[in-house]
Amino acid sequence: MSMKTLLTAALLALAPSLAMAECGWEKINANQCAEGQVFDTTSGSCVDQATS
Repeated sequence: MSMKTLLTAALLALAPSLAMAECGWEKINANQCAEGQVFDTTSGSCVDQATS
């Protein structure tokens, strides 16, 4: 086998593993905020709910 073929095969074999590794980097959403907190879209995090 040529070196190009081996490198291509190795890349294709690793591609699914690399794609799965990104799954843990999801941002939080409103459903994951604790009670008494709301999701702030500006900061991308949960903040204490303002009382009026």
